[in-house]
Amino acid sequence: MKVLVLGSGAREHALVKAVAADPEVDAVIAAPGNPGIDATALCVPVDILDGAAVAALAREHEVDLVVVGPEAPLVAGVADVCRAAGFAVFGPSAEAARLEGSKSFAKEVMAAADVPTALAHVCTTMDEVESALDALGAPHVVKDDGLAAGKGVVVTDSREEALEHARACLAKPDGRLVVEEFLDGPEVSVFCISDGSSVVALSPAQDFKRVGDDDAGLNTGGMGAYSPLDWAPEGLADDVVRRVAQPTIDEMRRRGTPFVGVLYVGLALTTRGLRVIEFNARFGDPDGQASLARLETPFAQLLHAAATGRLAQFGRLRWSDDRAVVVVVAAHGYPTSPRTGDPITGLDAAAEVPGVLVLHAGTRLDEAGRLVSAGGRVLDVVAVAPTLAKARRAAYDAVAVIELEGSHHRSDIALRAERGDIAVG
Repeated sequence: MKVLVLGSGAREHALVKAVAADPEVDAVIAAPGNPGIDATALCVPVDILDGAAVAALAREHEVDLVVVGPEAPLVAGVADVCRAAGFAVFGPSAEAARLEGSKSFAKEVMAAADVPTALAHVCTTMDEVESALDALGAPHVVKDDGLAAGKGVVVTDSREEALEHARACLAKPDGRLVVEEFLDGPEVSVFCISDGSSVVALSPAQDFKRVGDDDAGLNTGGMGAYSPLDWAPEGLADDVVRRVAQPTIDEMRRRGTPFVGVLYVGLALTTRGLRVIEFNARFGDPDGQASLARLETPFAQLLHAAATGRLAQFGRLRWSDDRAVVVVVAAHGYPTSPRTGDPITGLDAAAEVPGVLVLHAGTRLDEAGRLVSAGGRVLDVVAVAPTLAKARRAAYDAVAVIELEGSHHRSDIALRAERGDIAVG
């Protein structure tokens, strides 16, 4: 099998590594890729928002499967163009990707499918926002309706901060937002693979969105993650499929817009049971890396089965008993004003730590051929070990030998889970 993976971040680096490890795969092409991906796949500089260009690349390399990594090409309809060109594609159509592209649409689908989620008000004026904030009370949750790369949500006790974010959302063309009730309880990420009819879930992970230790500071795209969740209710993944993912996939098929790809279910385990916080139409970053790190099922074959409507015949997924921890190394100034262009060293030493894989999130080669930072989140350090404590230690041992001036990371990824301090309900 030849596989084309679209994207250039740590999510795509993880996808490329997992696809390349499948014994059925003999070539991986990445567009546009990054310096880390380049060690495993052929990287080609193609505009991944241009469906015709992507389809031409797939045709040139005679690929058997196209995997769309980021959300922007999905919402832009790149999967539709590639399917129309005759390729098997893992990634939803533009219409189905609205589950991520529009928070209000996702709420509408959840209501129709009877999926448990937070109470919400869709707002297009500041008067509606103020009424919604009054009705739901603090903490206030205000979400940009459209794509915001994981950073369009503000959760705050400050009414003024909530209003400020709402004004910014509504100032955009066709601006609209969603004001939701705050959900208590720990948050969980469950990635559900679908072929448009059947659904299988990956092992749940937990993500750390705030920039600082103890969940202090601003929301980010994710500062770390771990999997599995020993504290979560037994059978959680199956419960999410039964109560959330399968009803949603059934509703999308009923509407004539079948969802083929990965449905990310972000949920809170509240005192009233599980509640969906949001849907995404792609693997998370870094929580997706934590889930994938333990998957023993051949990954490309799984994605091809989903892309070709054969998931029901694929069988149950196989998992390692190990634990996985991901720690993100972020650039100076992230998330508000990340600095780029700083040299990165120590990756060879980090990779020598047993069980560690370093994924490139925001890197490039400068004119002199040096590896430098090129984004807010620069590296994802993934560690796999028999226990959570050993996985944490390996991840942080690797982070310690990486040099990037002004960089920062959270020191408490999976710490509460290691100590047994997380309670549900």
